Amino acid sequence: MSKYNIRLAFLCVVALVVCYPFIFLTIGSFMGSDELRNNLGGVLDKGTNYVTWSWLPMYPTLSSYVKVLLDTPAFFMMFWNSVKISLGVLAGQFMIATPCAWGFAQGKFKGKRGLFFIYIVLMLMPFQVLMLPEYLMLKNLNLIDTLGAVILPNIFSTFPVFIMVYFFKAVPRITLEAARIDGASEWRIFFQIGIPLGKSGIISALLLTFFENWNLIEQPMLFLEDKQKWPLSLQLPNISLEKADVAIVSSMVAMILPILLFLTFQKELEEGIAVSASKE
Repeated sequence: MSKYNIRLAFLCVVALVVCYPFIFLTIGSFMGSDELRNNLGGVLDKGTNYVTWSWLPMYPTLSSYVKVLLDTPAFFMMFWNSVKISLGVLAGQFMIATPCAWGFAQGKFKGKRGLFFIYIVLMLMPFQVLMLPEYLMLKNLNLIDTLGAVILPNIFSTFPVFIMVYFFKAVPRITLEAARIDGASEWRIFFQIGIPLGKSGIISALLLTFFENWNLIEQPMLFLEDKQKWPLSLQLPNISLEKADVAIVSSMVAMILPILLFLTFQKELEEGIAVSASKE
């Protein structure tokens, strides 16, 4: 067996392991509730047995999809809460992180490198470190138990700035100087040159932000007390044997939007990941 075939076999095994959870959910979504109870009962019913699973459902059915899409209003309420949170954060980051990254990339001001270093340090801080000050700030602003409590702190995330700044640095300075000689203002240069040429960085940063906020758990759990305002990411872990079919189909439907976005902007996302791994 050649080295090429060994590598191909190894990659196929890795791909199967990575894709297995998706395959698991896809197969389970077409199983009936009775079949799911039999397969998952050993674990979810306070048992000590192993999960039994098959590659194909014994009696394929769409009843679980009907139950979720037609008979579960709470699913759509939480789904739209997730959409509101994600789109709110994306809109805020586009208005704040994009000009901030442009300033770090092309601006000339004293202390720029030191301030950018602080940005990177803040990016490395986990949510647990900032949890208490964020809670106290949001409480003083009367935002606790509102979607704004989840949206506002994430708008000022430093990660998108870190990605965008390297794309903006790639904008040729000769182009910027030519625009300034022609009398263009700095804001006009930013909107008509910076954003079009840095489009890949902006899209990749916002796409990664969407994936992060679509799956938020800690912030909504801490800042949202009313369950009607919970995003879908808080409901999916509450799986029980009686609602296993609903949880599996809900997970499948929740993955559709991220998958579509990934397939649409795959090129920009790959460029963003590559740039974020490079050094200045």
